[in-house]
Amino acid sequence: MRPKPGQPGHRWRSAIYKTAVLGPVMLRRTNLDGDRQGDPRVHGGPDQAALMYSDNYAKWRAEGFDFEPGSFGENLTVTGLDETTVWVGDIYEIGAAVVQVTKARGPCYKLQYRTGVPDLIKRVLANGRSGWYVRVLREGLVEAGQEIVLLKRLAAGEPLADPVPEGDPVLT
Repeated sequence: MRPKPGQPGHRWRSAIYKTAVLGPVMLRRTNLDGDRQGDPRVHGGPDQAALMYSDNYAKWRAEGFDFEPGSFGENLTVTGLDETTVWVGDIYEIGAAVVQVTKARGPCYKLQYRTGVPDLIKRVLANGRSGWYVRVLREGLVEAGQEIVLLKRLAAGEPLADPVPEGDPVLT
């Protein structure tokens, strides 16, 4: 349990605090070995087994934020994919595992608690850098640096987010 920002004496439970892991980790139907979801009523389960987040950290730094990989609670920080190139239903192979994109992540208050940025939800919704959930079609070992291969894209689909101009979006 962690102290709630701005609410002395109140605490909150979360598994949003992630750190890099060295070596292979088994990706299972409901999560990665050694990981957990802080609130299984709204996180985790077969359709949200892992959260993938594009390596958007340079963009955040350019906007004045000092976030580092894991700041968004992602299980996998990835390069070469982002919300404008990933579609719901896409099937990817990562190491020995095969995953399918189920939905864009809906940012919640825990992102704001984790980062200390009170309007982060609004910013994520404006810039589309939310991350995405996957279900595991084939369990397997995954490891940092492995290639992520698109195996199948559904014929009718669209990207998780529309491209947003670089820089801090106008927030109203």
